[in-house]
Amino acid sequence: MTEHPNLRRDLDDQDLGTRWTAWLDRFGPPGSIRREIPLALTVTAVTAVLLGYTLGYAFAAQGLPLDPVVVWTAGSVACLQSLALVLRRKHPLVCFVVVLAIQLPLNSVPDFTIRGPALIVAAYSLGAWWGLRRAQLAAGLAVLAEVLVTVVVFVLPGGPEQMLSTIDSAIAALTIYGIPVLAGAAMATRRRYTQLLAERAVDAISAQQASVQAALAAERTRMARELHDVAAHHLSGMVVQAAAVERLVDRDPEAARAGAAWIRTQGRKTLDNLRLTVGVLREPSGPTEGDPEGGAPAERTPTPGLASLQELVQTARELGTTVTLVRRGAPHELPPIADIACYRVAQEALSNARQHAPGAEVRILLELAAHEVRLEITDNGSPRPRPRRSGTGVGLIGMRERAELIGAEFSAGPLPEGGWRVRLRVPIAEIDRSPAGAVDPEQLP
Repeated sequence: MTEHPNLRRDLDDQDLGTRWTAWLDRFGPPGSIRREIPLALTVTAVTAVLLGYTLGYAFAAQGLPLDPVVVWTAGSVACLQSLALVLRRKHPLVCFVVVLAIQLPLNSVPDFTIRGPALIVAAYSLGAWWGLRRAQLAAGLAVLAEVLVTVVVFVLPGGPEQMLSTIDSAIAALTIYGIPVLAGAAMATRRRYTQLLAERAVDAISAQQASVQAALAAERTRMARELHDVAAHHLSGMVVQAAAVERLVDRDPEAARAGAAWIRTQGRKTLDNLRLTVGVLREPSGPTEGDPEGGAPAERTPTPGLASLQELVQTARELGTTVTLVRRGAPHELPPIADIACYRVAQEALSNARQHAPGAEVRILLELAAHEVRLEITDNGSPRPRPRRSGTGVGLIGMRERAELIGAEFSAGPLPEGGWRVRLRVPIAEIDRSPAGAVDPEQLP
C-alpha cells in the first residue's frame, strides 16, 4: 500500500494540534468563551505594544503633532477591541460585527488611522467558522462600510482632493478582511480533511479487524468440518471394531489380533489424515515430523476423492455395515473441490448410518453425467431398537456447508417408509472440468 505523501505531515500537525487543544482545555471546553480568553488577552497585549511603539515613538520621532488625549483614547479603544475575540468561535459573526463597529470610529480619527490585529483575527475566525460564502459577503459589507465612513468623514468635508484617502482605505480594508477570510476558509477545509483522514483510518481499522475476525471464523469452521469428517469416520469404525475385539479376546484370539491390527491400521490412517488437515496451519519449510512409531518421516496423504470411494465402502463393510455401491455414467476427472466434497459427504453419511442406524443396509448411488454429479446415500433404518440420541448436527452442517461452497444442491432427511436419505447434486460446467491428471490433489488444503 502506497503511503499518501502528505500523511506524515498531517499526522504531525494533528499531534501538535492535540497538545495545543489539551492546553486550552484547562480554560474551558471547546466552544466556550473562557477557552478564548488566552487568545484575547494575547492579542490585547500585542495591540498595546504595537500602539505604544507607533504612537509614542515612531510618530514622535517624525515630529507629527498628536493630541495626547486622542492618542490615549484611540489606543485604549483599540485594546478593548481585542477583548471581543472571546466570541470568535462560539459567535463568529457577532465577534466580527463588534470588532468592525469599534473600528469604524477609529477610522474617523484625524491625522492617523489605527488598525489592530483584532481585525485580522476576527476576519480569520469568520472564514473558519461561519462558511466561506457568508464570510465573503460579510467582509464585502465591512469594506463598503469603511469606504462610506471615509467618504463621509474626509471626502465630503475636504473635497475631491481627499479621494485618494478613500482608495487607500478601500485597499487596506480589502487586504485586512479579504485575506484572513480566505485563510480561515482554507484552514477550515484542512481541518475537515484531517478529520476525514482520521475517520477513514478508524473505518479502515474497523474493516480490517472485521475482515480478520471473519477470516478466523471461516477458518475455524473449515477446520472443524475437516476434523469432524476425518475423525468421526475413522474413530466410529475403530470404536465398533474395538467392541468386537473385546468380545473375541477369549473366544477367538486370532480374530481378536486381526481386529487389533485393523484398529492400528485405521489409527495410522486417521493420524495421517489429521496431519494433512492440520498441516495447513504450518509453514511448509522445515523438516517433516517423524513417524511416532519410529519409521520414516510421514508423507502427505493424497486428498481423497471419488476415486477412493470403493476403498471407503470396503472399510464400511469390514466394520459390519452392508453397503451397496452403484455407479452410473462414464468416469471423468472432476474439479478437485467437487471431488473432495462428494467423497466427504459419502463418508459422513456412512458414519451417520453406522452410528445412528446400526445394522441398516446402505445403498450408495453415484451418477456421473456430462454436466453434473449426483450422489445419493440411503439406508433402510436400524433393524433393532436403539435408544434415541440427541446429536449436535455437526455432520449435517458440514455436508451442507460443503455443498454451498461448490454451489451444489443438498438435502437430507427421513424416508416415508423408514430410514434416511442424503442427496447431493453438483453441477459441473464444461469449463470447470479439467482433463485427467491436470490437478494434483495433494496441492489442495
